[in-house]
Amino acid sequence: MTPFDLHVLTAVKPFYEGECVSLVIPTPSGFYGIQAKHSNFVGSVIPGEMKVTLPDGQVLTAAVADGIVKVENGKVLVLVDTAERPEEIDENRAARALEKAMEDTAVERSTREYFAAQARLARAINRLKVKRRTRR
Repeated sequence: MTPFDLHVLTAVKPFYEGECVSLVIPTPSGFYGIQAKHSNFVGSVIPGEMKVTLPDGQVLTAAVADGIVKVENGKVLVLVDTAERPEEIDENRAARALEKAMEDTAVERSTREYFAAQARLARAINRLKVKRRTRR
């Protein structure tokens, strides 16, 4: 497969910058795959599992949060709030965050606070799912 340039940036640091042969990202309409010579594209990324296949065949897996993806002139840019490799996720901490987010969504609050709690809930569920899937 032909490699292409990929830049995955989070709000605090770069996650990956280099060549890859394929990228699979979670979008509102399902998982979206990108390979070399992909047409120009801009889309949204939702919390889920991202997979980056490197030229040597190694696959990097990450739990990603909300963001955007842009394909332009053969280069791909992914901007997400967070991207964590499974080994970086503390399962106990993620489980506590899930419990707290579930409690927060159950309490009546403003619409803004409710949606913020929903976002925290989605992130916590995603982190646990990615962490547990890689243990198999």
